[in-house]
Amino acid sequence: MLGDLSAPGPPGLVIFDCDGVLVDSDRISLRIQAEWITALGLPTTYEDCVRDFLGLGMSATLRIVGERLGGPLPGDWEEGLDAAIHEAFRRELRPIEGVAAALDAIAVPTCIASGGSQEKMRLTLGLTGLLHRFSGRIYSADEVERGKPAPDLFLHAAARMGVSPGRCVVVEDSPAGVAGARAAGMIALAFVPDGDGGVLPPEGATVFTSMAELPELIGRAA
Repeated sequence: MLGDLSAPGPPGLVIFDCDGVLVDSDRISLRIQAEWITALGLPTTYEDCVRDFLGLGMSATLRIVGERLGGPLPGDWEEGLDAAIHEAFRRELRPIEGVAAALDAIAVPTCIASGGSQEKMRLTLGLTGLLHRFSGRIYSADEVERGKPAPDLFLHAAARMGVSPGRCVVVEDSPAGVAGARAAGMIALAFVPDGDGGVLPPEGATVFTSMAELPELIGRAA
């Protein structure tokens, strides 16, 4: 059921999350986060990281890990974690299956709003051949006061693109991202490639499992 996709007027903008929506980076980065957090003496699985950190961004992740550790993280821990993740990206990273074809089929203007840094997105989008598709239209949570699940980043992206929030469609893969999109008054589409919507809010997003479905979902809003 499409819910808000039936709202009057066509969408004016599609806002994409980056990690897990455009590039298959969540699978890699959360796996390595689990390994590094466990090495701190906090046994953590990949599934734990998906549940606790998916879509939050690194600053929120570091804050939560520090709270659980009960003290400051080692001074070089974040730098080492970033280096390990980036090395794995260079070996393993791929675009999400079917995303290039989906982008080709979407006529609505697009941009990116991600909890990742601009540096990280230049790396991941560059490695996967997607960077040129969003040149000048990439927005990071570093540019706003509050990251997801607050609406700030999505509102910032819409303002920069000159589109009212009510005419924006957000493509997300995390509960935090869906919550932020809904708080911004935007349509939320939740990409769940394994078909399991259990990690997503039960209401407020249209769930889809393949990027081949996305152009039709966008087109049905027109």
